[in-house]
Amino acid sequence: MKFWRQPGFWLPLVIVFLWGGTVLVLRQDTVRETAFTVLMFMALASSLNILLGYTGYVSFGHIVFFGLGGYTGFYLISEQGWPLLPAALAGGALSGLIALLVGLAVLRLRGAYFALATIGINEAARAFVSNFGPFGGATGLFVNFSAYEKYGGAGQALWTTFTFLWITTLVVLVVSYLVKNSKFGLGLQAIREDEDAAMVMGVQAPRAKTITYVISAFFPGIIGTLYFFKNGNVEPGDAFQLHMSIEMLVMVMLGGMGTVLGPMVGATAYQGLRGYLLTSPIFKDLHLAVAGLILLLIILFVPAGAVGWVRGRIPALRRVLE
Repeated sequence: MKFWRQPGFWLPLVIVFLWGGTVLVLRQDTVRETAFTVLMFMALASSLNILLGYTGYVSFGHIVFFGLGGYTGFYLISEQGWPLLPAALAGGALSGLIALLVGLAVLRLRGAYFALATIGINEAARAFVSNFGPFGGATGLFVNFSAYEKYGGAGQALWTTFTFLWITTLVVLVVSYLVKNSKFGLGLQAIREDEDAAMVMGVQAPRAKTITYVISAFFPGIIGTLYFFKNGNVEPGDAFQLHMSIEMLVMVMLGGMGTVLGPMVGATAYQGLRGYLLTSPIFKDLHLAVAGLILLLIILFVPAGAVGWVRGRIPALRRVLE
């Protein structure tokens, strides 16, 4: 049956479409900022899930693509005068290229060795950018407010950025579904279960993993550009925050790795919890500790995540909850 006839394809798209459309209709700044943060992490978690959920490769440094792509796109906007959309696509393309080059080496590693290598890549990228003159070194880059004039001013530029992020999130969900439900995706899931057996059965694991790594890296580069353009500046400390990678892992695991809907559920639930913790006088400095505890509890008691748990207990919902 064609994918567009499947309710599991449409459910996440309808949710995000209606939510983003409602925000655009309401035109309230506070609502937009909250929705921007949740949509951003939905898209980031979904992009990580393409690698983690379908191949089983745990990346603790996935935020490096957010940082490098964001820096590239922001540089093109602030220093070269590029429009936002081409600059964001260029940031995504560079992230994909870096993933291709890096993936040829690190994807030969497995398990903890791969995870540790991704941490090293993130720290190496932070050190490089901190000493790279065109990117402003340790002080980063700042946008001239005249760059917002072509969008109708800074206020309207924020709404334009939100719209681009909304569309990007929808595209990530479509790509995630298509990858999962394709012959290529079946090969990835075979790698996740037993890579050696998958190769015996004819799956070209190195090639498949590299392609997946590139796909999963492309979207964070776009999102990074949108995020830093919205903020008006980019610095190494903000671009390569290792804890963001950890939070992305928590979101994927919380919602359900290997599912399309899971990262959406996980991102929404975690951001709601995170917002509460950051505004709590007792827990405001402990939200990362809580994130680690949540990850531990999920691994021990609900390894399939929320969506996987529901799918396992209510078979009738499996076609709806992809």
